[in-house]
Amino acid sequence: MSTARGDRGADAGTGSHYARIRRSILDGQSPPGTVLIPTGLSTQFNVSRTPVREALIRLEQEGLVTQATRGYVVRTRTPQEILEICEARIALESTAAQAAATRRTELDLARLVHVHECAVASADPAKLQDLNEQWHRVLREAGHNATIIELMDRLDAQLKVYDFGATTQPENLALIVEEHARILDAVRRGDAAAAGQYMIEHQSRTKDLRMAALARS
Repeated sequence: MSTARGDRGADAGTGSHYARIRRSILDGQSPPGTVLIPTGLSTQFNVSRTPVREALIRLEQEGLVTQATRGYVVRTRTPQEILEICEARIALESTAAQAAATRRTELDLARLVHVHECAVASADPAKLQDLNEQWHRVLREAGHNATIIELMDRLDAQLKVYDFGATTQPENLALIVEEHARILDAVRRGDAAAAGQYMIEHQSRTKDLRMAALARS
């Protein structure tokens, strides 16, 4: 007969613990430098250490945590590393925008328009930020390139840990909606070159905001 602790470990999947720990990192509840001890998380989640360790290994592979003496620690990145992530996102996201302009279906376009219209109608900064992130995910899906989607999901997570106030201010969120409108228009017209260029300009401006915030910190 299995022990009670073993039953808890068997009943709880690694994925749910991975999602919980990941969310705590992305939401800022576990900021860079936070030590994550498997035994402590095991007690918190009321499960065995095995699924917690497996979840932490997944997060390490994703670049969100690194191994430390006492367990794992939420990864702290240098300004140079953040710049490199931004540059990679610009390259990949502009390619995704070009692909969306040539490969999108009518359903893809309808989804893009819907999310954009929701953003235009919203005055809630938190909701706007969520809608802007959702719009980018829908755009990537419209490009129908699974590799880009996977890579962008990973880069988004690595950068979200370092979201700064300047990128979430109402004036910036309003500019994002305007920039998305230009990209959306190019995708609707099937103009891949314009969609890619507008995306480069959009992501480059956001990159500059992030780097300026880092310089002031």
